[in-house]
Amino acid sequence: MSGSQMVDCGKQALAVEAAAIAALQQRLDEDFVRACELLLAMRGRAVVSGMGKSGAVARKIAGTLASTGTPAFFMHPAEAVHGDLGMVTGQDVVIFLSNSGETSEVTAILPAVRRRGARIIALCGAACSRLAAEADVFLDASVETEACPLGLAPTASCVAAMALGDALAVALMAARGFTPEDYAESHPGGTLGRRTLWRVSDAMHAGSENPTVDTGATVADALMVMSQAAVRGAVSVVDGRGRLAGLFTDGDFRLLMQKEADRNAVMDCPIALVMTAQPTTVGPEVLAATAAKLMQDREFDNLPVVDEEGRAVGMVDIQDLLKAGIV
Repeated sequence: MSGSQMVDCGKQALAVEAAAIAALQQRLDEDFVRACELLLAMRGRAVVSGMGKSGAVARKIAGTLASTGTPAFFMHPAEAVHGDLGMVTGQDVVIFLSNSGETSEVTAILPAVRRRGARIIALCGAACSRLAAEADVFLDASVETEACPLGLAPTASCVAAMALGDALAVALMAARGFTPEDYAESHPGGTLGRRTLWRVSDAMHAGSENPTVDTGATVADALMVMSQAAVRGAVSVVDGRGRLAGLFTDGDFRLLMQKEADRNAVMDCPIALVMTAQPTTVGPEVLAATAAKLMQDREFDNLPVVDEEGRAVGMVDIQDLLKAGIV
């Protein structure tokens, strides 16, 4: 097969699958509304189940629902008959995926699910099937043809089922008024979660990692602290009560060296005379993303963190925010 023929096959497969998804739009009706209402009203969880390729799609749908405000998990139907059915309660809604609607592992557990009192949504490709007949709601995920040239491998039918699952998740998000902050709560380890949830206190260097010198220190003392600190390039100058009096950076040091030819005089200079008094600061409860924007706008590499009493409790380093994906 030539390269151009391979491309043609690929384009044909995509065209078939795109047509399958487009056809779904015309079939979203009151049954789709009823399915959403069941999921919105449930007091338990959405249990999504399917075998083979439908099982792989079911796992994805469960994950999408769970991360967008609808508590959900995947249940393998073959494992369900050997004990996993105990995960299902009468407060749950079970979403079964089966293109034929006659998958033996699925139909085998339908009576048991019914006895438990759970409601059933059939995401199915056959209206005249046992699964569709047993379900409280039938969602038509049928396709005219598979993208597979043999018409055998589940291709377009899987794409259609996944798209219909996404449609459910998106409709439920909208109905709940789901926000980016809600999404971040389910993704605290992701970039969005860090940008939305992380406070300065989560990103700052505190305690022994917070570089400070007292107001009686010299430039040499400040350089020594900066060279040994986890945060390079800046040191907070504090008074006897730990309150921030000023900030001294490596940029300040370079300017001093340019102005003063006597290196010893620079090193012995009291830090209080050359520090930046009343520097820009940020509180520990401020969003890290807000601090990052402030640092970018003013071209700061470091930012002192002070508490309500003005004590220097930490230092934010722009490099840490970059690594965390905050910037």
